[in-house]
Amino acid sequence: MKNNLLSATLIALLAVPAFAHDAGDIIVRAGAAMVAPNDSSDDVVGIGEFGVDDNTQLGLNVTYMVTDHWAVELLAATPFSHNVSLPGVGDIAKLKHLPPTLVGQYYFGDGKLRPYVGAGINMTVFFDEQFSNDLDGALTDLDVDTSFGLAAQVGVDYQLNQHWLLNASVWYADIGTDVNFKLGGTDLSIDTDIDPWVYMVSVGYVF
Repeated sequence: MKNNLLSATLIALLAVPAFAHDAGDIIVRAGAAMVAPNDSSDDVVGIGEFGVDDNTQLGLNVTYMVTDHWAVELLAATPFSHNVSLPGVGDIAKLKHLPPTLVGQYYFGDGKLRPYVGAGINMTVFFDEQFSNDLDGALTDLDVDTSFGLAAQVGVDYQLNQHWLLNASVWYADIGTDVNFKLGGTDLSIDTDIDPWVYMVSVGYVF
């Protein structure tokens, strides 16, 4: 009797679906994404380098499983908003950006827990640039160029059932731009690297 019970239990366990991602699946994830800039810039008129603060927004991504292991993913988000500062001056400007990123991915394993790595291209579009402290009118005409660069990621999915999953991922994006403005009527352009780490936790749905 005990042997029969043990055999039935083993059969039941083996029959539990693995919930692996399959070729043709579309995975949509949504959650909190924090951009943490690793910023640096050329010296700004002898004052120091620009600093850019962190920001958290709603992160969204869509993945298409080309095979059981290879996939492509598009990362999007609601606009990130950052304050820009200078040493000894404090916040001098604010801006927003959108960072659509397209990567190719490889998923390891074939069960409910699927770690993965990815690499691809990032485009960051800046908008709503404005000085919050124009130094009594000395700073005008702020404009930040669009950036194109490489991106990489690591992440992991844990499938709760056939459709729902939990996800955690870390991204790195090469974001370099020129910050253009006028100081006392003189045109200036400051080479600036933002190069953020992006941390995201999300819930996903598999179609």
